[in-house]
Amino acid sequence: MAESGEGLWMSARERDRLKVLHEVRQRHITQAQAGAELGMSVRWVRKLLVRLRTWGDGGLRHGLRGRRSNRKTPEAAKRRAVELYRQKKQAKLWHDYGPTLAAEELAEQHGIAISRETLRQWLIEAKLWKPHRARVEQAHVWRARRARYGELVQWDTSEHNWLEGRGEKLYLIAMIDDATSRLTARFVRHDSTEENLRQLRSYVEQHGRPVSVYTDKASLFQITPRAVHHRDAPEEQLTQIGRALKELNIEWIAAHSPQAKGRIERAFQTAQDRLVKGLRQVGAHDVQTANAYLQQVYVPLWNRRFRREPQLAGDAHRALAPTTNLDSVLSIRESRTVGQDHTVRWHGTIYRVERKQIKAAMRGARVQLERRLDGSTWMHWRNHVVTLELCQATPAVRVQRPVSQRQATQGRSAQEKARAKQRILDARRRCQESYVRLPNRPLWQAMRDSPPRAEGLA
Repeated sequence: MAESGEGLWMSARERDRLKVLHEVRQRHITQAQAGAELGMSVRWVRKLLVRLRTWGDGGLRHGLRGRRSNRKTPEAAKRRAVELYRQKKQAKLWHDYGPTLAAEELAEQHGIAISRETLRQWLIEAKLWKPHRARVEQAHVWRARRARYGELVQWDTSEHNWLEGRGEKLYLIAMIDDATSRLTARFVRHDSTEENLRQLRSYVEQHGRPVSVYTDKASLFQITPRAVHHRDAPEEQLTQIGRALKELNIEWIAAHSPQAKGRIERAFQTAQDRLVKGLRQVGAHDVQTANAYLQQVYVPLWNRRFRREPQLAGDAHRALAPTTNLDSVLSIRESRTVGQDHTVRWHGTIYRVERKQIKAAMRGARVQLERRLDGSTWMHWRNHVVTLELCQATPAVRVQRPVSQRQATQGRSAQEKARAKQRILDARRRCQESYVRLPNRPLWQAMRDSPPRAEGLA
C-alpha cells in the first residue's frame, strides 16, 4: 500500500507483526516468544528487528508493494497470445474455443504457458471473450468414488454431431472407470446391441471383468414389462447384454437419473467440445478416421490429463475363466423349435443341422440359436453346441394362372354389357319392393314369397 501524508498504510498482518516486535524491543517478551506468537523462527524475528531498527515501521512492509510483480507475463507474450487467438478465431479454427482449451493449445502448439484465468482476463480486455454468469444447478446427493480400479465402470452412449456434417452420423460408446476416470471408447454407426457387445468385449480383453457396471435404463440393458402383464411376467427378464453380464458374473446397476452417472456425462460434455474440435483439425469424415484420432490422440490425452490414482492400490478386475467362450457369451440368442426335417428358421432364413450331428430326439425340440459377432450361427441343444448350415433357397417357379371369367367377358360389346347391368338393377329393385310390401312378416316367409332371381344372375 502507498503512504499518505497522514501516516503509513499497512496490512493487518503487518500491524500485528509491528506490535509484537515493539514488545520485543521494549523487552516485554523474548524473541523466542515472539517467534512462537507470529509463527516464524527466531532467526526471522531477528531479521525483522534489524529492518525495524534500520527503516523504521515501513521496513516491515513487503518490498514489492506498489511495484511491478517479478512474475508478471511480458507484454510481448500477452500481445502474441491475444493476436494468435484473434487470427485463429477469424479463420474459424478457434471460433468456439474457450479460455481453458485455448490456453492448453497455446502451451502445446506455440510454447506460451499461461493460466486459464490469465488468458480469460486478456480476452475480456481485448473484447474477444464475453464473461458468463455462473449457473446455479440443482443439488444432488454426493457419492464418493469407488476405492479400487475396476470396482465400478460407468457405461453409456452419446448421440452428437461428431463430424459436423462432414460424413455419416456416428455414436460414441464409452466406458469410464469410477475410481480412476480411465476412459475406453469407440465410434460406431449404430447404437445397437451388437455394437455394445463389441465394446464390452474390447474392455474385457484389455482390462478384464469389472466387478459391476453402471448404466441407464435403456432397452439395451433392461426389459420393462407392460403394465397389464407385469404380474404374470417372470421375476427376471434379461436382455442380450443383461444375459452376457450375468454369464460373466458382472453386476449390473441401473442409474435412476443422468446426474447419478455424472462422471461419464461430464466426460461426454468434454468430448462434445474438445473431441469435435480435434476431429475437425484432422478432417475426420468417416468412422475409420474418427476412430483413428479417438484411439491414437484423444483417449491417451484424456488418460494422461484426467486420470487420477485410486484410493486403494490394486486392480479389482478379474481374469476370464479358461473355460469361458467369450464368442458364445457375447452373442445374440433366441429360442426356436427344430422342424421335422431338422431345420430351424431365424429371421426369414432357414438353417439345417449337419447330417453327422443329427440326433433322434432333435425333432420338435426347443433349442437356443446363437448368432455371434462374427456372423456365424450356432445351435445349443442339451448342453451341446451344434453347427448349422445355411439352406440355399430354391427359386420360386411362377405358375400361369387360368384366365378368369371376368377376363373372358372383356370382349363383349357395349350393348351386351348395358343389358347385363340393367338386369342386375331390375332384380335389386324387385327384391327391395317385396320387402317393403311385407314389412310385418318373418324374414323366411318374405324370402319364400319373393319373386325368383333374374336369369342373368343365375
